Amino acid sequence: MKCGAKRYFVEALINDEKQIGTIIARTPAEARKKFHLANATKAEIISVKEANNNRMIYS
Repeated sequence: MKCGAKRYFVEALINDEKQIGTIIARTPAEARKKFHLANATKAEIISVKEANNNRMIYS
């Protein structure tokens, strides 16, 4: 993990399904770039939000 990196939630439409992924990046723009590289499909990103590290997230 790089200095200044944060965790981001990336919400995207992949194959007409709404999916949420977590990406570790320095900026929201870098999070979008990493998401596109990881998912080599035609993914349409809806939103990128910084994760709140103070709360536990249960699925």
